[in-house]
Amino acid sequence: MDKERRTSLYLVPTPIGNLADITLRALDTLKSVDVILAEDTRTSGFLLKHYAISKPLQSFHNFNEHKILDGLIERMEKGEVMALVSDAGTPGISDPGFLLARACVEANLTIECLPGPTAFVPALVKSGLPSDRFVFEGFLPHKKGRQTMLRKLAEEERTMIFYESPYRLVKTLEQFIEYFGADRKGSVSRELTKMFEETVNGTLSEIVNHFKIKEVKGEIVIVIHGKTED
Repeated sequence: MDKERRTSLYLVPTPIGNLADITLRALDTLKSVDVILAEDTRTSGFLLKHYAISKPLQSFHNFNEHKILDGLIERMEKGEVMALVSDAGTPGISDPGFLLARACVEANLTIECLPGPTAFVPALVKSGLPSDRFVFEGFLPHKKGRQTMLRKLAEEERTMIFYESPYRLVKTLEQFIEYFGADRKGSVSRELTKMFEETVNGTLSEIVNHFKIKEVKGEIVIVIHGKTED
């Protein structure tokens, strides 16, 4: 492959909370591209304004990515350089990005993905649960296929990582107890890198009891120990 080829698309991770958690390279990249594709232009606009970056913003999210995908590829083929950012974290990790990256690969366009914030990594490392082998499941299906997935995951031996909304946290933990057992070890982290960051470790029973008696806010990462031999 020609290493001198020009990059057409940069996947740029953005802070998951604390605005200081952005790399110098990410800032330089956002300043250099022709346009920034953003999951929410208001959220990204706040970040760009904080770092005095003035670049055209275009919406790119789950509801329009299929419609505008071909047009973006055509523009990149003509030489336009783009950066993709999500509201927080690394694009493509439970956020838009996969379809665009695949389309660029199919069109033989060069992609670069910068290293940077991803919420599940700090949650996993600080959980105290095994981090040498793990599986990232993202958000579980809300309805169709959820029970089938939970039965399958009940046999998973690796550490499991999930994303969840604060509104469904208790219900999800109760389902984990039903399928994995109340004594299974786990960890829940919320508001990572923010002022009210919280991590609760213990058995699933202990964790659900903690969150039942308080109002839950913020983005949630759940880490659960894999199945072990009796």
